Amino acid sequence: MKKYSLLLLISLITIVAHAQDDLLDELNKIQKPVVNYASATFKSSRIVSGHSIETVAAKHLDFRISHRFGALNSGYQELFGLDQSQIRLGFEFGLTDRLTVGVGRNSYQKTYDYYAKYKLLRQASGAKVMPVTVALLAAAYTNTMPSQPNARFFNNLERQTYCGQLLIARKFGERVSLQLSPSILHRNKVETENDANTLYSLGMGGRFKLTRRTSFNIEYYYTPTSADEISLRDPQFKNALSIGFDIETGGHVFQLHFTNSKGMTEKYLIGQTEGMWQNGDIFYGFNVSRVFSFDKSAKKTHK
Repeated sequence: MKKYSLLLLISLITIVAHAQDDLLDELNKIQKPVVNYASATFKSSRIVSGHSIETVAAKHLDFRISHRFGALNSGYQELFGLDQSQIRLGFEFGLTDRLTVGVGRNSYQKTYDYYAKYKLLRQASGAKVMPVTVALLAAAYTNTMPSQPNARFFNNLERQTYCGQLLIARKFGERVSLQLSPSILHRNKVETENDANTLYSLGMGGRFKLTRRTSFNIEYYYTPTSADEISLRDPQFKNALSIGFDIETGGHVFQLHFTNSKGMTEKYLIGQTEGMWQNGDIFYGFNVSRVFSFDKSAKKTHK
């Protein structure tokens, strides 16, 4: 009798095990493959002053305030640069999660800037593999500073500058993100006779996450000064190097940084950086980013 009971028990266990396997197989067929997209490659739409691959979420507005003080080597009479200040105010709106448009005004040379950024590809793993995130940036700048003897404009076209960038970034784990930014900058009017109207530059940037809400950022723009013995950029202008820290506090992102570039957009980073770190031409600055939501459905979800 015990032998039959044991055989019956073994048969029941085998049937249940097969049934569970069949059920799991059916569930696996029903369940769709999951795509895991990388998020927060950078905490802001800027690494320091140059653009990152990040876009503003759909129906959200990013209000940005950027300050750039004078050079540290200006001496104690200028409070080491704090008596001098440039400011940029910017508004950036997400038309979709991938497309952002923005406008800003920089007190340095009284320049207005406008841009559109579109995220072509998103870094992903799982059912879909994409090793990098890729975005396109198109920007324009208008210098509205009155004509001066050493900077005379004869028409409005001479005041225009244009920039195009291909932004390529990858997030390596939770701490490290790197980006390359091949760039082209065209000025309708150049600063000096040794300047070419069109410059080519390679931007490089990175982020190292220090804590849950802070990170160390670095950014460098390399621009050749000549090619085949042809002058491209006046030697008085240098490559821009910037370092800083991101501090996230709820809806705000504070960026504190040091740089050798007085300007706060690609027009100046690529074409008009005059400072040299080794000479103390270091400008202290900060950015403040505050995001506002106009997505009514998201507000209802959070009620």
